[in-house]
Amino acid sequence: MGERERSSISSRLQALGGLREGRSREIAAATGVPEAHVYGVGSFYDLLARPDAAIRVCSGLSCRLKGADALIEAARAAGMPVESSSCLAACDRPPALLHRRRVLPAVTVEDVERAGGDWRALADDDRPAWQGRVGPESAAADSLAFDLLSPAEDPGAACETADRIGPEAVIAELEAAGLQGRGGAGFPAHVKWRAVREQSESKRSVVLNADESEPGTFKDRELLLRRPDRVLEGLAIAARCVGADQIFLYLRGEFGDPRRALEHAIAGLATKAAFAGLDFQLHSGDGAYICGEETALLEALEGKRGMPRLRPPFPVERGLWGRPTLIHNVETIAAVPAIVQRGGRWFRELGRTGPGTKLYCVSGHVERPGTYELPLGVSLDELVETAGGYLGELKAFSPGGASSGFLPARERGRPLDFEALAEVGSMLGSAGVVVLNSEVDMRWAAAQQLRFFEDESCGQCAPCRIGTRYLREALDRHIAGTSEAGGASLAHTADVAWQMNEGSICGLGQTAPLPLTSALAHFPEDFGV
Repeated sequence: MGERERSSISSRLQALGGLREGRSREIAAATGVPEAHVYGVGSFYDLLARPDAAIRVCSGLSCRLKGADALIEAARAAGMPVESSSCLAACDRPPALLHRRRVLPAVTVEDVERAGGDWRALADDDRPAWQGRVGPESAAADSLAFDLLSPAEDPGAACETADRIGPEAVIAELEAAGLQGRGGAGFPAHVKWRAVREQSESKRSVVLNADESEPGTFKDRELLLRRPDRVLEGLAIAARCVGADQIFLYLRGEFGDPRRALEHAIAGLATKAAFAGLDFQLHSGDGAYICGEETALLEALEGKRGMPRLRPPFPVERGLWGRPTLIHNVETIAAVPAIVQRGGRWFRELGRTGPGTKLYCVSGHVERPGTYELPLGVSLDELVETAGGYLGELKAFSPGGASSGFLPARERGRPLDFEALAEVGSMLGSAGVVVLNSEVDMRWAAAQQLRFFEDESCGQCAPCRIGTRYLREALDRHIAGTSEAGGASLAHTADVAWQMNEGSICGLGQTAPLPLTSALAHFPEDFGV
């Protein structure tokens, strides 16, 4: 089976409208790929496996806090074909729904009622562009690394600088900047670049991980919509430095508007000498949170089910099609042009408790949900002040999406950085901050996150596949009052969490218990234990 045939499977299924009757047989006949493989790929991805789901309402925590359940009830009462969906990266404009592959933010029950049961009318209305609030609006442009509020003044200038100073000097500036992976892992960027550059294999690739699916996170959406030029320029610099000519941009399947923004930017940069010889290939995913894990993303690009690989070897050694591959998150690569032009020291000094600025997403019970670029290491209180203040009395918050669990209000002054959050058993992750006020029952909040992880587990390893279901069922029984005597189902939580952490292949299984274990630790009164 050739690379081209295998990698085209999901694209063919997309074009044919998903895994409908006879599609897997049709594609197998056209490509020579075994039908079982075609069906296995199609059934793995949510957007391909359920092509007839016309409307899907986001069931992420931020959307449920703002009326997603009422929206589903109203749609069903109106006779619309509706079901729930995992987070749609619209946490700042909840509740959101997905029509085919188009995200509609800030949908209300009144919108549904006006549509009168016609879901097409609901999906095709003149809803504003899918952009949210960014800030801080009062900040001086020269103090920002991303400058989301201003259009590009000279696209390609950083590429020209990088070509002039050479790859080793660029990598040295990244090291001086202390740039860490902004997608969640916090791994030093310069280490990755140098590792790929030093491989003996001459054919190398650069991959953009734009599969932003962590509940509470939407920063990459804003970068792709507002500054696609900066993302593309960062990718071009990376490709030149590591010796790659192919750049693959993997976007989550719901990122239709960001994809169009990238296509427009690619067309506009095609004539610039700094981008000559570089092949940009866009790939839309098909609805799988696990593809945010870099090796699962590589599997998806290769036309397989998005299941994480065992490591070593690491992608920098054997990545896409077995070639050395540099993989970066959108925010990480978007910081590169400014570092090249202004220097690593400039970037490092922007931070407070770590290098650079950080794009923090904040949603939930705050006045102005949005994406805010602030020095790395600000506190929750400082972030929420920028976002207009709290709505109600602060009870809990997730500092880095569902994977970071929950922290109590007493941690509101802790720096939102990699090290300070790790000290209390949490993590910065993707900096998707979700704020919960005193009206929230933490049993309910934990249950929403557990359900997400159960739905999104790829099922490859037993600790994750079984553990996510066990924890969700145990909490459901506890909430319903049907637990064994003495709440024994929750008593096993720590043991199950340990097994998941030790035995799971990737970070999903390792962090999936955190919403429950952290809620139990910090809010035992909500659980009656």
